[in-house]
Amino acid sequence: MRAPLSMNIQPWNFYVITGEPLDRIRAGNTERMVAGIPRSREFRMGQAFSGRHRDRQVAVAKQLFSAMGIQRDDKDRRQHWVLRGFRRFDASVRVIVTYDRVLDGGDDTPFDCGAVTTALVNAAWSRGLGAVTNSQGIINRRWCASTPG
Repeated sequence: MRAPLSMNIQPWNFYVITGEPLDRIRAGNTERMVAGIPRSREFRMGQAFSGRHRDRQVAVAKQLFSAMGIQRDDKDRRQHWVLRGFRRFDASVRVIVTYDRVLDGGDDTPFDCGAVTTALVNAAWSRGLGAVTNSQGIINRRWCASTPG
């Protein structure tokens, strides 16, 4: 709650998911990814990275795969790593940060949600808990059958 805010409205909602619902989300994300079903995200993806941003993305991926001993031509192990991302690296808890649609359209609300997400990750790490931000785990709007809308 100490995240710096643009308008001090604390626009976020937190959904903490564990257990069987989280397992359903993982399975659904993985199945949709493997089947090639198009993403249904509600937030904009933007254009594919190019130039220095693409170069940076590729360089980091090369370092990561090298550190894990995954060769460039080892498509099975590379795909396994990608799918782990869609399963949120099999973490036991997932926190999804959202905001109300009525706040959509400006930059303040997404900025504030990013700030609170950073604060949440930093708080977890300061307590010895691993945490990352990753949008892969929510590629589809209907991420859980029991979750409305």
